[in-house]
Parts: sequence; structure tokens; C-alpha cells
Amino acid sequence: MAHKVLRWGLLSTARINRRLIPAIRRARRAELVAVASRGQAAADAYAAECKIPRALGSYQALLDDPGIDAVYVSLPNSLHADWTVRAAQAGKHVLCEKPLAQSVADCDRIQAAAEAAGVVVAEAIMYLYHPLLAEARRLARGGALGKVTFARGSFSFILDSPENVRWRPELGGGALWDVGIYPVSFCRWILGEPDRVFAWQTLAEAIGPANRVDAATAGLLHFPGGETAAFDCSFRQAFRTRVEVAGSEATLIIDRPFIIRPDSRMIVRDAQDREEQVGDVRPDPYECEVEAVAAAVLDGAPLPVPLSSSRANVATLVALYDSARLGAPVTL
Repeated sequence: MAHKVLRWGLLSTARINRRLIPAIRRARRAELVAVASRGQAAADAYAAECKIPRALGSYQALLDDPGIDAVYVSLPNSLHADWTVRAAQAGKHVLCEKPLAQSVADCDRIQAAAEAAGVVVAEAIMYLYHPLLAEARRLARGGALGKVTFARGSFSFILDSPENVRWRPELGGGALWDVGIYPVSFCRWILGEPDRVFAWQTLAEAIGPANRVDAATAGLLHFPGGETAAFDCSFRQAFRTRVEVAGSEATLIIDRPFIIRPDSRMIVRDAQDREEQVGDVRPDPYECEVEAVAAAVLDGAPLPVPLSSSRANVATLVALYDSARLGAPVTL
């Protein structure tokens, strides 16, 4: 690539863009140049409001534009895989909002398209790009906690708007896909890949019984070394985000781990109940992921969250959905 800055386009006008737009503008090697919507009027209005130089009236027009190097896919979950594949085939680097896909087969399609086109594709599970999570894994795997045998994670908030896309099964809705992906990915980040999972779900009341999404999911993960993990997620509980890693000598706890901001806090509590605050919460996780994509494209640096990890996370989430449906453990 001749130029030293990634020129970004937003593929959709989703609400989550509001987090990424300032991150792109703060990043050292990124420039926001365009936004696409399903119609020109909507794209024009959004571009004017957000002060984006160009507005395109279709998603395909964004992919066809030679002045765009990278696209951010922020469509509903069910559309992530198809538009990520299309973007890669068009020669664009991609940052796709989580989940990358909703099946392992779609993850493999994305991987094949990225390799064939020689482009970088990354899943925008932003908190894992933050240095705080790198430090948490270093502490857990480096012996600072002693022998680690258990991890736990929770993420919930009240979702009381019945028209929200998270309630629509045809758009890939459900608590596990939306917020459960965070504690599940955290347990994997610390302990590796599970070999068995078990889950229970509470289905939403608002939609017919044949196609209801999960309003809440709780589950267990078992790992080949005997370690275990527990998680819960919900659209029916007050906002809370917290993770814990238990070792033989100390426990690591992070408050607000999934939306890292200045009031997030990571502590290590030892066997004598003494606490030490560790890690730096100051970087913006959205800026971290933009910078990581730039480093991968422009410098050839490895991604903190490679496609292989995204694929493994999708496989785990699918197994958890299968377990809840079957009422039995599922082996991965």
C-alpha cells in the first residue's frame, strides 16, 4: 500500500458507529472518508450530521469505491458474514462488528475470502484489543495468581424497547450473541478453548414461541486441563459487567471489563485479602482496535484477535445454543 494512512468507510449508519467515529479520528493512521446507507438521502443526512466527507447511497457503492481501503461493518448480526465476504472480495480490509458470524461455516467463508484477496479481516470485539486485557492474560498465565482453575464473567442490561433488532431472530438477535459473547470470550482468553459446554436460557416473551430469542443465558465451560468457567448474560437485569479469575494464590477481578473507561478497575486480591490495583484503563478500546487494524495492514503486525480466535468463539457460542436447546452438555 503506497499511502501510510487507512482510509475508512462505514458500511451502515448503525448506532455503534458513534463509538468508532471518534476513535478513527483520533487514531494516528486512520482517516474517515465515507459512509454508506441503503439510500442516498439517509447517507447524505448522516454524513452531514457526523461531518463525513462523502455519502454513498448503497453498501455496494462503498465496496466499489477505490478511495476506500478499509470498511467497518456494523450491520445486524445476520448480515455480518455476507458483507464481510463481499468487502474482502472487493479488496477492502474489514473490521466487522461482533459476532464475526453466527456459524463456523461462515467464519471459514470469511477466512477463505480474506486469504484469497490478501486483506486483513478483524472482529470488532473491542475490549480484547485493550492493553488491560493483555495484562490480565499475562497475570493469569504467568503465575501471578498461582494455579488458575476457574474464571467467571457477567454482562447484563435492561433492553426494554420491543422494536430493537436484538429481539429479532431473523437478524441474529439474542442475549448470548449480543452480550454473552463478552464473558464467553473472556473465559477463553484466559483459559484457552473449552472441550464441553452446558447452557440454560430464558426465552423472550414478546415473540411467538417458535422463534423467540434468548432474553438471558447462563452456562458452564469445561477445559481440557480440568479448569472450569461460568458466565451469565441478560437483557432482563440491571447493568453490570464484571469478570473474575481464581487462582491458588490470588484472584484477579475487573469491574467494567467489556466497556473499558476511566472508572473501570482491575485488582489482584491475594490470600490475605490485600488488594492491589493494576493495569492502565486510559486507552479507548475502540481506538485500540482501529490502531490494531492499521498495524496489521501497514506493518504486517499480528492481530490481537486473529480470525482463528473469532472462529473458536463462534463455535463455542453455537455449542452453548445447542446445549440450551437440547438440555444437555455439548462436546466441542
